[in-house]
Amino acid sequence: MPELMKESDLVKRLVWSGLLAGIGALASIATQRLATFIWIRAFGEEPPE
Repeated sequence: MPELMKESDLVKRLVWSGLLAGIGALASIATQRLATFIWIRAFGEEPPE
């Protein structure tokens, strides 16, 4: 790990915020795809918009 990341609380907070945002975005995409899959299997049509 670079020395700057070990010493700077600001850099740690920025990296942490980026990590949370990235994982949140991926979780949101996965949730929408799973819900769409379940809807199509249950109703046989595309979900409403």
